[in-house]
Amino acid sequence: MTTPERDELKEEFIRVRGTWGEPWQRMLELDPAFLRAYLDLSSVPLRRDPGVLEPKVRELLFVAVDAAATHLYTPGIRAHIRAALDAGAREAEVMEVLELTSTLGIHAANIGVPLLVEVLEEEGLRDGPAPLDARQERLKAEFTATRGWHAFWDEILELDPDLFEAYVAFSSVPWQTGTLEPKVKELVYCAFDASATHLYVPGLKLHLRNALHDGATVAEILEMFEIASVVGIHAATTGAPILAEVAAER
Repeated sequence: MTTPERDELKEEFIRVRGTWGEPWQRMLELDPAFLRAYLDLSSVPLRRDPGVLEPKVRELLFVAVDAAATHLYTPGIRAHIRAALDAGAREAEVMEVLELTSTLGIHAANIGVPLLVEVLEEEGLRDGPAPLDARQERLKAEFTATRGWHAFWDEILELDPDLFEAYVAFSSVPWQTGTLEPKVKELVYCAFDASATHLYVPGLKLHLRNALHDGATVAEILEMFEIASVVGIHAATTGAPILAEVAAER
Protein backbone atom coordinates (compact mmCIF):
# COMPACT_ATOMS: atom_id res chain seq x y z
CA MET A 1 0.00 0.00 0.00
CA THR A 2 1.14 3.54 -0.69
CA THR A 3 1.33 6.06 2.13
CA PRO A 4 -2.00 7.74 1.17
CA GLU A 5 -3.69 4.33 1.18
CA ARG A 6 -2.26 3.59 4.60
CA ASP A 7 -3.44 6.94 5.91
CA GLU A 8 -6.91 6.18 4.56
CA LEU A 9 -6.88 2.75 6.24
CA LYS A 10 -5.87 4.31 9.54
CA GLU A 11 -8.66 6.88 9.31
CA GLU A 12 -11.21 4.17 8.51
CA PHE A 13 -9.97 2.02 11.38
CA ILE A 14 -10.38 4.88 13.84
CA ARG A 15 -13.81 5.73 12.45
CA VAL A 16 -15.12 2.15 12.59
CA ARG A 17 -13.36 0.82 15.69
CA GLY A 18 -13.01 4.08 17.62
CA THR A 19 -9.46 3.39 18.72
CA TRP A 20 -5.82 3.48 17.64
CA GLY A 21 -2.50 2.76 19.31
CA GLU A 22 0.95 1.29 18.88
CA PRO A 23 -0.21 -2.27 18.03
CA TRP A 24 -2.34 -1.02 15.14
CA GLN A 25 0.37 1.38 13.99
CA ARG A 26 2.96 -1.41 13.91
CA MET A 27 0.60 -3.69 11.97
CA LEU A 28 -0.07 -0.85 9.54
CA GLU A 29 3.68 -0.48 8.97
CA LEU A 30 4.48 -4.21 8.83
CA ASP A 31 1.51 -5.58 6.91
CA PRO A 32 -1.30 -3.19 6.03
CA ALA A 33 -3.17 -5.88 4.09
CA PHE A 34 -3.44 -7.91 7.27
CA LEU A 35 -4.71 -4.90 9.20
CA ARG A 36 -7.32 -4.33 6.48
CA ALA A 37 -8.44 -7.97 6.70
CA TYR A 38 -8.71 -7.73 10.49
CA LEU A 39 -10.70 -4.52 10.27
CA ASP A 40 -13.15 -6.22 7.92
CA LEU A 41 -13.42 -9.26 10.23
CA SER A 42 -13.78 -7.36 13.49
CA SER A 43 -16.26 -4.87 12.10
CA VAL A 44 -18.83 -7.42 10.92
CA PRO A 45 -21.12 -6.73 13.90
CA LEU A 46 -20.37 -3.01 13.78
CA ARG A 47 -21.36 -2.42 10.16
CA ARG A 48 -24.93 -3.66 10.46
CA ASP A 49 -27.54 -0.94 10.39
CA PRO A 50 -29.29 -1.29 12.70
CA GLY A 51 -27.00 -3.41 14.85
CA VAL A 52 -28.31 -6.55 16.48
CA LEU A 53 -26.88 -5.93 19.95
CA GLU A 54 -26.84 -2.43 21.37
CA PRO A 55 -23.34 -0.89 21.39
CA LYS A 56 -22.86 -1.09 25.15
CA VAL A 57 -23.69 -4.82 25.15
CA ARG A 58 -21.16 -5.43 22.38
CA GLU A 59 -18.48 -3.71 24.44
CA LEU A 60 -19.46 -5.60 27.59
CA LEU A 61 -19.01 -8.88 25.71
CA PHE A 62 -15.55 -7.75 24.59
CA VAL A 63 -14.79 -7.01 28.26
CA ALA A 64 -15.87 -10.52 29.25
CA VAL A 65 -13.68 -12.17 26.62
CA ASP A 66 -10.61 -10.09 27.47
CA ALA A 67 -11.05 -10.25 31.25
CA ALA A 68 -11.59 -14.02 31.43
CA ALA A 69 -9.00 -15.77 33.58
CA THR A 70 -7.96 -17.84 30.56
CA HIS A 71 -7.01 -14.70 28.63
CA LEU A 72 -6.47 -11.59 30.78
CA TYR A 73 -5.63 -9.25 27.93
CA THR A 74 -5.20 -6.03 29.89
CA PRO A 75 -5.03 -3.56 26.96
CA GLY A 76 -8.33 -4.91 25.63
CA ILE A 77 -9.99 -4.81 29.04
CA ARG A 78 -9.03 -1.16 29.40
CA ALA A 79 -10.08 -0.19 25.88
CA HIS A 80 -13.43 -1.95 26.00
CA ILE A 81 -14.32 -0.75 29.49
CA ARG A 82 -13.71 2.77 28.24
CA ALA A 83 -15.80 2.08 25.13
CA ALA A 84 -18.59 0.50 27.19
CA LEU A 85 -18.80 3.56 29.44
CA ASP A 86 -18.74 5.82 26.38
CA ALA A 87 -21.63 3.78 24.95
CA GLY A 88 -23.73 4.37 28.05
CA ALA A 89 -22.90 1.46 30.32
CA ARG A 90 -22.84 2.24 34.02
CA GLU A 91 -19.90 1.33 36.24
CA ALA A 92 -22.17 -1.12 38.06
CA GLU A 93 -22.95 -2.89 34.77
CA VAL A 94 -19.28 -3.25 33.90
CA MET A 95 -18.63 -4.60 37.40
CA GLU A 96 -21.50 -7.03 36.93
CA VAL A 97 -19.83 -8.38 33.79
CA LEU A 98 -16.56 -8.80 35.70
CA GLU A 99 -18.44 -10.67 38.45
CA LEU A 100 -20.08 -12.99 35.92
CA THR A 101 -16.74 -13.59 34.22
CA SER A 102 -15.10 -14.40 37.55
CA THR A 103 -17.18 -17.57 37.78
CA LEU A 104 -14.98 -19.20 35.12
CA GLY A 105 -12.76 -20.69 37.82
CA ILE A 106 -15.38 -23.24 38.87
CA HIS A 107 -14.74 -25.09 35.62
CA ALA A 108 -11.73 -26.66 37.33
CA ALA A 109 -14.26 -28.55 39.45
CA ASN A 110 -16.84 -28.99 36.69
CA ILE A 111 -14.22 -30.84 34.65
CA GLY A 112 -12.07 -32.26 37.44
CA VAL A 113 -14.60 -33.78 39.83
CA PRO A 114 -16.31 -36.00 37.21
CA LEU A 115 -12.86 -37.17 36.11
CA LEU A 116 -12.02 -37.93 39.75
CA VAL A 117 -15.19 -40.01 39.95
CA GLU A 118 -14.15 -41.93 36.81
CA VAL A 119 -10.73 -42.67 38.30
CA LEU A 120 -12.23 -43.76 41.63
CA GLU A 121 -14.55 -46.17 39.81
CA GLU A 122 -11.70 -47.53 37.66
CA GLU A 123 -9.61 -48.07 40.79
CA GLY A 124 -12.44 -49.88 42.54
CA LEU A 125 -12.79 -47.14 45.15
CA ARG A 126 -16.35 -46.18 44.23
CA ASP A 127 -19.33 -48.18 43.06
CA GLY A 128 -21.90 -45.43 42.63
CA PRO A 129 -23.16 -42.12 43.98
CA ALA A 130 -23.99 -41.78 47.66
CA PRO A 131 -27.50 -40.61 48.57
CA LEU A 132 -27.84 -36.90 49.24
CA ASP A 133 -28.47 -35.80 52.80
CA ALA A 134 -31.03 -33.18 53.80
CA ARG A 135 -28.61 -30.29 53.35
CA GLN A 136 -27.54 -31.45 49.90
CA GLU A 137 -31.16 -31.91 48.82
CA ARG A 138 -31.93 -28.38 49.99
CA LEU A 139 -28.96 -26.94 48.11
CA LYS A 140 -29.95 -28.76 44.95
CA ALA A 141 -33.57 -27.61 45.21
CA GLU A 142 -32.55 -23.99 45.77
CA PHE A 143 -30.09 -24.01 42.89
CA THR A 144 -32.56 -25.70 40.55
CA ALA A 145 -35.30 -23.20 41.35
CA THR A 146 -33.18 -20.17 40.50
CA ARG A 147 -30.60 -21.41 37.97
CA GLY A 148 -31.76 -24.77 36.63
CA TRP A 149 -29.78 -27.98 37.04
CA HIS A 150 -27.13 -29.72 34.97
CA ALA A 151 -25.58 -33.13 35.48
CA PHE A 152 -22.09 -31.64 35.86
CA TRP A 153 -23.14 -30.42 39.33
CA ASP A 154 -24.10 -33.89 40.58
CA GLU A 155 -20.69 -35.12 41.73
CA ILE A 156 -19.63 -31.71 43.08
CA LEU A 157 -22.74 -31.53 45.25
CA GLU A 158 -22.24 -35.11 46.41
CA LEU A 159 -18.50 -34.98 47.15
CA ASP A 160 -17.94 -31.35 48.14
CA PRO A 161 -21.16 -29.65 49.32
CA ASP A 162 -19.14 -26.92 51.05
CA LEU A 163 -17.61 -25.86 47.72
CA PHE A 164 -20.99 -26.11 46.02
CA GLU A 165 -22.71 -23.94 48.62
CA ALA A 166 -19.96 -21.32 48.61
CA TYR A 167 -19.88 -21.22 44.81
CA VAL A 168 -23.64 -20.79 44.61
CA ALA A 169 -23.42 -17.78 46.92
CA PHE A 170 -20.46 -16.36 44.99
CA SER A 171 -21.99 -16.81 41.54
CA SER A 172 -25.41 -15.54 42.62
CA VAL A 173 -24.25 -12.02 43.52
CA PRO A 174 -24.72 -10.53 40.02
CA TRP A 175 -28.10 -12.26 39.74
CA GLN A 176 -29.27 -10.79 43.04
CA THR A 177 -27.86 -7.27 42.79
CA GLY A 178 -27.17 -6.72 39.09
CA THR A 179 -29.39 -4.99 36.57
CA LEU A 180 -28.37 -6.48 33.22
CA GLU A 181 -31.21 -8.46 31.70
CA PRO A 182 -30.89 -12.26 32.00
CA LYS A 183 -30.21 -12.82 28.30
CA VAL A 184 -27.23 -10.44 28.48
CA LYS A 185 -25.87 -12.27 31.50
CA GLU A 186 -26.17 -15.54 29.59
CA LEU A 187 -24.44 -14.04 26.55
CA VAL A 188 -21.57 -13.01 28.83
CA TYR A 189 -21.19 -16.62 30.00
CA CYS A 190 -21.37 -17.80 26.37
CA ALA A 191 -18.71 -15.32 25.26
CA PHE A 192 -16.01 -16.47 27.64
CA ASP A 193 -16.96 -20.15 27.34
CA ALA A 194 -16.73 -19.92 23.53
CA SER A 195 -13.46 -17.98 23.49
CA ALA A 196 -10.50 -19.78 21.90
CA THR A 197 -8.63 -19.59 25.22
CA HIS A 198 -11.31 -21.60 27.01
CA LEU A 199 -13.69 -23.55 24.73
CA TYR A 200 -15.71 -25.00 27.61
CA VAL A 201 -18.30 -26.98 25.65
CA PRO A 202 -20.66 -28.13 28.46
CA GLY A 203 -21.02 -24.62 29.84
CA LEU A 204 -21.40 -23.08 26.40
CA LYS A 205 -24.24 -25.43 25.47
CA LEU A 206 -26.01 -24.82 28.78
CA HIS A 207 -25.75 -21.04 28.50
CA LEU A 208 -26.79 -21.03 24.85
CA ARG A 209 -29.95 -22.84 25.90
CA ASN A 210 -30.49 -20.42 28.78
CA ALA A 211 -29.95 -17.41 26.50
CA LEU A 212 -32.58 -18.67 24.07
CA HIS A 213 -35.02 -19.30 26.92
CA ASP A 214 -34.37 -15.76 28.18
CA GLY A 215 -35.26 -14.25 24.82
CA ALA A 216 -31.96 -14.00 22.94
CA THR A 217 -32.33 -14.30 19.19
CA VAL A 218 -30.15 -16.41 16.92
CA ALA A 219 -28.82 -13.18 15.40
CA GLU A 220 -27.79 -11.91 18.85
CA ILE A 221 -26.04 -15.19 19.65
CA LEU A 222 -24.22 -15.15 16.31
CA GLU A 223 -23.08 -11.59 17.00
CA MET A 224 -21.71 -12.77 20.35
CA PHE A 225 -19.71 -15.43 18.48
CA GLU A 226 -18.46 -12.78 16.04
CA ILE A 227 -17.17 -10.74 18.98
CA ALA A 228 -15.51 -13.71 20.69
CA SER A 229 -13.97 -14.88 17.40
CA VAL A 230 -11.55 -11.96 17.08
CA VAL A 231 -9.64 -12.83 20.26
CA GLY A 232 -6.91 -14.33 18.06
CA ILE A 233 -5.77 -10.87 16.96
CA HIS A 234 -4.03 -10.51 20.30
CA ALA A 235 -1.21 -12.60 18.87
CA ALA A 236 -0.53 -9.67 16.57
CA THR A 237 -1.40 -6.81 18.92
CA THR A 238 1.10 -8.25 21.39
CA GLY A 239 3.63 -9.57 18.90
CA ALA A 240 3.80 -6.83 16.25
CA PRO A 241 5.24 -4.16 18.59
CA ILE A 242 7.80 -6.70 19.82
CA LEU A 243 8.70 -7.62 16.24
CA ALA A 244 9.18 -3.95 15.38
CA GLU A 245 11.33 -3.43 18.46
CA VAL A 246 13.55 -6.46 17.87
CA ALA A 247 13.89 -5.70 14.17
CA ALA A 248 15.00 -2.14 15.00
CA GLU A 249 17.65 -3.50 17.36
CA ARG A 250 19.13 -5.47 14.47
